[in-house]
Amino acid sequence: MRKSILYLFIAFLGIMPNMAKAQQPTTGSPNIYRDSVVQLYGVVMTADSLKAIPFASVVVNKKGRGTITNNDGVFSIAVNKGEHITFTCIGFKDRTITIPKNLEGNQYSVIQLMVNDTNFLPATILKPRPTRAQFERDFVNAKVDDDLYETAKKNTSESQKRIILASLPRDGKEAVGASLTNQASKYYYSGQLPPMNILNPAAWKSFIDSWKRGDYKSKN
Repeated sequence: MRKSILYLFIAFLGIMPNMAKAQQPTTGSPNIYRDSVVQLYGVVMTADSLKAIPFASVVVNKKGRGTITNNDGVFSIAVNKGEHITFTCIGFKDRTITIPKNLEGNQYSVIQLMVNDTNFLPATILKPRPTRAQFERDFVNAKVDDDLYETAKKNTSESQKRIILASLPRDGKEAVGASLTNQASKYYYSGQLPPMNILNPAAWKSFIDSWKRGDYKSKN
């Protein structure tokens, strides 16, 4: 029995180094995540005069990340192999490069030249300021479409202005004035019945004027 246990112990000691060796990572095994990351750096310059372009945008397409160049046009950013990098700057045409997928190493340098972008604006004709007589003549003789004219008349009619005035909220001054008036009336008739406006000539006049204006007509 003791000999059997001794043989098993010796065999276990022989297996242990192989197990430890199998658990250790291989020194030269590739790491796809580590090998795919590239440090992209370089300088952005003008193509005609080779001047540095500061604050140019360096953006990784469809990834939502990027950087900008410093005052000397130099930039540095971590990207992945196979990604597309776009260089943009106001006044220059956009440029896009692709990081090679079979790039050896983890660094990639580039000197990006930017070409000026020329925008042609439509011609503008400058005329002298018209005199008052010319302005009045042109204003009177200006042709206005019938539909626009009828719309303007409708929007400026007395009934439309009363509807708009009734629907608009009071401003701060009007609200404070109405509140103070209500409080003064309440304190003035404190301890007694308020007067009946049915016998007030001024109230009847205000009612008749409102009736003539059509304030009580249905707005539908």
